[in-house]
Amino acid sequence: MKNPIYSASFITAGKKWVPVSPYFKKNVALRGEVRRAMLHISSLGVFEAKINGVRVGEDYMTPGWTSYYKRLQYFTYDVTDMLQGRCEIVVGVGNGWYSSRGGFIHTKDGMYGEFPALIAALEIEYKNGEAETVVTDESWLVARSECLFSGIYDGEIYDATVVPVYENNAEILDFDKSVLIPLEGECVREAERVAVKEIIITPKGETVLDFGQEITGTVEFKLTARGGETVRLLHGEVLDSEGNFYNANYRTARSEIVYTARAGEQSYKAIYTFFGFRYVKLLNWCCEVKREDFVGIVLHSDMRRTGYFSSGHAKLNQLYSNVIWGQRDNFLDVPTDCPQRDERLGWTGDAEVFARTASINYDTEKFYTKWLRDVMAEQFENGAIPRVVPDVLRDEKNQCSAAWGDAACVIPWELYLAYGNKRLLREHIPLMKKWVGYQYSDGAERYLWLGGKHFGDWLGLDAPVGSYKGSTDPDLIASAYFYLSTTLLIKALDVLEMKSERYKRMAERIRKAFQKRFIKRGRLTSNTQTAHVVTIHFGLVDDKPELKERLGRRLVELIEANGDRLQTGFVGTPYLLDTLTEIGRADKAYTLLLQEKFPSWLFSVNMGATTIWEHWDSVNERGEMWSTDMNSFNHYAYGSVASWLYGTVLGIKPTSPAYATFELSPIPNRALGHARCCIETRSGTVRSAWAYGDGEIRYTFEVPEGTRAHLKLTDGTDRLLDGGKYTFITPID
Repeated sequence: MKNPIYSASFITAGKKWVPVSPYFKKNVALRGEVRRAMLHISSLGVFEAKINGVRVGEDYMTPGWTSYYKRLQYFTYDVTDMLQGRCEIVVGVGNGWYSSRGGFIHTKDGMYGEFPALIAALEIEYKNGEAETVVTDESWLVARSECLFSGIYDGEIYDATVVPVYENNAEILDFDKSVLIPLEGECVREAERVAVKEIIITPKGETVLDFGQEITGTVEFKLTARGGETVRLLHGEVLDSEGNFYNANYRTARSEIVYTARAGEQSYKAIYTFFGFRYVKLLNWCCEVKREDFVGIVLHSDMRRTGYFSSGHAKLNQLYSNVIWGQRDNFLDVPTDCPQRDERLGWTGDAEVFARTASINYDTEKFYTKWLRDVMAEQFENGAIPRVVPDVLRDEKNQCSAAWGDAACVIPWELYLAYGNKRLLREHIPLMKKWVGYQYSDGAERYLWLGGKHFGDWLGLDAPVGSYKGSTDPDLIASAYFYLSTTLLIKALDVLEMKSERYKRMAERIRKAFQKRFIKRGRLTSNTQTAHVVTIHFGLVDDKPELKERLGRRLVELIEANGDRLQTGFVGTPYLLDTLTEIGRADKAYTLLLQEKFPSWLFSVNMGATTIWEHWDSVNERGEMWSTDMNSFNHYAYGSVASWLYGTVLGIKPTSPAYATFELSPIPNRALGHARCCIETRSGTVRSAWAYGDGEIRYTFEVPEGTRAHLKLTDGTDRLLDGGKYTFITPID
C-alpha cells in the first residue's frame, strides 16, 4: 500500500515571509482512544515537529540532504503515546540545505529553492475500529516563528520575545511528490555533550569559550536576562598566533548565533543548522559567564563505532583520535569536506580516499548506501560523476576529475569488502559500468585518460608556485585511476558471476598503454612520490617484478631526498604507507608515520590539532595561517592513514568479504612499545595486539568463531587459525 504521505501536499508560508522560519499548525479533533498513530513527514528544508508541545523523535537536521529534485527522504515516527486526549501538531521548518545559500552559489534564492516547505501525513487508528488520515493542505495554519533567520553557513537569528500568531492559512507548493522515498541513511543524532574546558580572556579582551576539541554541532546555553537583551556567539576553529579569536578561514560563512532573550531564566540551542568549531566568542553577554552554562552538542550520523586502536605512543594515539573526530565531524548525513566554512559539500574525492578507513572506524553501510544513491541519481548520461554530491555546483557540472569520480567504483567495492552485501554490490554495477565507460570514451586515446580537467594530486607539496595541484602529471593519475576502477569493476562482476571478459581485455590494454606512455627506460615520466605510489599500488607494473622493484627503490629515494618526509597530496597520501609496505619497506612507512617535522601527520599533533587538517601546514611553526581562502582545520582525507594502523601495525586485512577470512600479519615497531586494535565485523570481533617485553614480543589475537585467519609473523611464523584466542611469543635481539 502506498504511503499516505503521497496524498499530502507540500505547504509553505510563501515568499513573503522569507527569511523567517515558519511554523505550521494543525489541531486534530480525536474521535476516541488511539490504538496506533504514525506520523510520516518530510520537508524542503529542515523540520522540527512537536505534538502537544513535545518534540517528535531524537533526530536532527531532518530529513537530511539529498538530490532534492530527484530524491527526498521522509521519516516515519510512531507517535501513539503522544496523542493523549488531544492532538496539536506544530512543525517548524528552517531553510536547511534546500533554501540556504551554499555550494559557492551566493544568491538569495538558496541552493535549490527560495523558501522551505512541509509535507506530512498523520495516520490514526482508533480502538473502536475507526481510522483517519490527516494530511498537509491549505487548512493548516502558519505563523512566523521565533527563528527570524536560519542558514547552513550563517547560523540562526532567534528572538525569544516573539509570540507566534496563527492568522494565515498555508499555501500549496507545486513540487513533484514522486521524489519522496523512505528513510535510507543514518539519522543525525546528538552523540555527545562536551563541557567547556576553559574560559579565555584573549589579549584583545575577548571572552572566548574553549571546548578543548573541535566538534560539529551547536552550543546549548542558558542565561538570565532582561527581556529584549541580545547576545551573539561566533564560532571558530583556532586562535591566532597571539591567542585571539580567529575565524577568517570561514570565508563568508557568518557561523553565528544571534539570540534576543525574553525576561528571566532560559536556554537555547540552534534548531536548523550546525557549526564546526572548538572556540566560541561571546559578544554582549548579559550576565556572568560560567562554564556550566554552556555545553557543546556533538551531532553526526548515528553510525555504530566498529574500530578501535591504541598504542604506547601518545602522539600517535592523538593522531588516531583526530582521525575519529574528523570522521564524526564530517559524516553529518553526507560525507562533507569540512563542517565550518562556506562549503560543507559532499566532495567525491575526499569520500573515495577515506572509504576504507571510514568503514573500519564505523559501520558505514547505511550511510554510504544513501549517499551512493544520490551519486547514481546525479551521474550524467555520459557516465561522468559530479565533483560534489548532492551536485549543487550545477553551473560547473561539466568538470569531472579522476580520483573524485572514481568514488563510483572504489566505495561500492570497499563496502562489499567490509560488509559482504552482494545485493548492494549488484545495485552499484550500473554506476560502476557507466563510470568506466566514461573514462574509456573521454580520453584522447582509447586506453588512456588524457586531457581531462582534473584536480591532480590536490594540495601536493611539490606543486608549482601559485598552484594547488601537485606536480604529478594529471594524465598519469587519471590513467592510473582508469585502470583501478576497471579492475574493481572486474572484481565486482566476477563476484556476481556476471560477464567481465570485455573489461579484462580493457584492463590489460590500459596497463600496456600506461607503461608505454608513462614509463621510459625504467623510470616514470613524472618523477614524484605520488606517481610512484599510484603506479605501484594500483598494480600497473605487477606483471613486471623487476620494474616494480626499481620503481619502489625510486620511491624510497624520493622520500629520503626530502629528509624522510612526504610530498604527497590528496591522491598519493592515502596509499603511501601501504605502497611502502607492499615493496617491503614498512620501516620507511613507520619513519613517515612517526615523523614530527613538517610535513607530517604528527606535525599537526604537535601544533595542538584535535582533528585532521586540510593542509599539512594549515598553521606553521610560527603560528601563521596557510591562507584564509581555503584552510580547514577539520578535513578528514589525510586521516586515511588509520587504515594502515589497522592493516599493517596490527595486521588485520580481509581476504574475503565481511572478514569471513582475513590475514593477521602485524608489523611491530619498538617506538610504539605496544599496540592493540579490534574491529567489529559482520563475522564477529577481530582482535590483534602486540607488546615489546624483555627480549620478546608477545602477540595476542582473537579470531571469531566460524572464520579463519592466516597468521604471518615477522619471525616467519605462518599458519592458519580457526575461531579462538591465541598467544604467540617471539624472541628479539
